[in-house]
Amino acid sequence: MKRFYKEVGIADGAIQLDGRPVRTPARALLALPTAALADSVAAEWQAQGDSIDPRTMPLTGLSNAAIDRVAPDKAAFARPLAAYAETDLLSYRATDPPELVARQAEAWDPLLDWASRRYDVHFTVTGGIVHVAQPPATVARLGDALGTLDVFSLAAMSPLVTISGSLVAALAVLEGEIDAETAFAVTHLDELWQAEQWGEDILATQAREARRADFLAAARFAALAA
Repeated sequence: MKRFYKEVGIADGAIQLDGRPVRTPARALLALPTAALADSVAAEWQAQGDSIDPRTMPLTGLSNAAIDRVAPDKAAFARPLAAYAETDLLSYRATDPPELVARQAEAWDPLLDWASRRYDVHFTVTGGIVHVAQPPATVARLGDALGTLDVFSLAAMSPLVTISGSLVAALAVLEGEIDAETAFAVTHLDELWQAEQWGEDILATQAREARRADFLAAARFAALAA
């Protein structure tokens, strides 16, 4: 789409282009909950050149998702994210080599310990990839934690959870227990380990960097919306 506007503004938290309100794909008003987020979304629109490239507007995309996808039914949106409590990446460990086993324990145990204290839950950790059931109370309480989030935080949680494969790590980022860069690295520990052993594959590296950019954008979105 060609750029059709000159000026970007904000009125009562809503983005405006040449004085006209911006609408989401579902035709709702693009209104943001905080001045910080509104300023950052407006900056994305202002930074566009002759053509509008949605790929360079992650905060706008997440805002659209919060308004159009999350707000109409928070519970339905949260349900597949809550299911990650049953298969959280941090509960499935390598059995060898010893160096990787130790590296996983060093990176992942503190996050599980934090979640155990924070939500008064227990995690079952196993070696290998065969499914192991988590205590029902753990699954329920982590799901309840998602249920307390506002629609903008919940929109941010979607990429944080799905990219990392860990509801625990995503919650830790949201609550400031771990920074987003570290969270991305520890949840991609196995992939980075393989790259150390066998060298980087260009396509794999490009894919990982794209995921990293989306993950960091989601974390920034959550912080700006808080």
